[in-house]
Amino acid sequence: MPLVAGVDSSTQSCKVVIRDAATGALVRQGSARHPEGTEVHPDAWWSALQSAIEAAGGIDDVAAVAVGGQQHGMVCLDADGNVVRPALLWNDTRSAGAAQALTEESGADFWAQATGTVPVASLTAAKLRWLAENEPENAARTAAVCLPHDWLSWRLAGFGPGSGADGLAALRTDRSDASGTGYWSPRTGQYLPEVLERTLGHVPVLPEVLGPLESGLKTPSGALIGAGAGDNAGAGLGVSAAVGDVVVSIGTSGTVFAVSERPTSDPSGLVAGFADATGHYLPLVCTLNASRVFDATARLLSVDLGEFARLALAAPAGSGGLVLVPYFEGERTPNLPDATGSLHGMTLANFTPANLARAAVEGVICSLADGLKALTDVGVGAERMILVGGAARSEAVQHVAAAVFGLPVVVPDPGEYVADGAARQAAGVLIGELPVWESAGTAVVAAEATPEVLERYREAAASSTPFARTAS
Repeated sequence: MPLVAGVDSSTQSCKVVIRDAATGALVRQGSARHPEGTEVHPDAWWSALQSAIEAAGGIDDVAAVAVGGQQHGMVCLDADGNVVRPALLWNDTRSAGAAQALTEESGADFWAQATGTVPVASLTAAKLRWLAENEPENAARTAAVCLPHDWLSWRLAGFGPGSGADGLAALRTDRSDASGTGYWSPRTGQYLPEVLERTLGHVPVLPEVLGPLESGLKTPSGALIGAGAGDNAGAGLGVSAAVGDVVVSIGTSGTVFAVSERPTSDPSGLVAGFADATGHYLPLVCTLNASRVFDATARLLSVDLGEFARLALAAPAGSGGLVLVPYFEGERTPNLPDATGSLHGMTLANFTPANLARAAVEGVICSLADGLKALTDVGVGAERMILVGGAARSEAVQHVAAAVFGLPVVVPDPGEYVADGAARQAAGVLIGELPVWESAGTAVVAAEATPEVLERYREAAASSTPFARTAS
């Protein structure tokens, strides 16, 4: 069977996997680092992609390729296809004021209905507003706007600086990444030119939005190039998430997203109403505090993460009454940027290393459970949970997640989920449907439900942050 390639161009690095299109068997892989910072010239991504492809043994023998990438990044091109300025990444907060202004001007209800997402600093629309206000000459030079994965797919097809109008017309994207721009509607599937007029000041050339299994371009060697995807949608493909599934990712930050048959709208701004890479929708909630809470607690206890997990499993559910509210770096859900963490219920009897370790795990999982509550509040169904991310390998995290969420928790094999999802999309482009790739190591974790743990957590969170918008 032919080979396919999947790319994950994330904030930190570029990863390439080469898989068998029929079985999904990994044939070879490679990776390369990206430069640090919240502003990066796209040429650095292209160089990293070339290095990762070389480390993976090349892609001249693949029949199709697709690119998953970090969402929201602003890539501006001039009329000849040259990059106007370094790209502002999703985590560049200079556009926070622009996002607030956009919300105030049109109202949260407008944005929630029109785009599925109330503006925040990460959205491309907010970054374009910042560009127009702070670098008007660069805004005027901007003839086309695309996203990181769009630009890399375009470069893989042989376009780049000097491509001119014909090159700009060849830009392609997918609905999942388009839905994170703030100027495309998941509900209608159309761009919103009025938003671009109010942000950039004019309507530039925008990538054509392809369907889930469409291919608009080819590499010089003849490989089909898939529509690609934003990173979360790519991860959804990588773990084969379907309607009714909730994916919880626990890394530096936490995300909770679901596959839904209907678009969502949340004027509170907690739920971002993205589209997915299959034709469905991908409502998503993000939390700021996740695995670094475990790291900090393990350091305090002078143990490694393995011993930290063993300590947490040695403590009873509820940590003997000890409750940690893990807002160590403020919080996004609920929206409390200036909040701090707090420890509740301490007694001489329960203040033990095991209970503290368990409280840290329960605190992070309960915070993510509030994210799930925000999803269900806008009508999203949750039947099964898929747990991914670096911390998902912890037995303590798996057990506590199953108990707090009260759902079966599926833990896939550790892997490059975004790159794997892109490879699965490439295989779908090639054969006409998304293949079913079996994962022999997938585990299902069950535990007795502990609703009282979540109830106590919410009481503690409300008492420590009296102005919090808690999910009760």
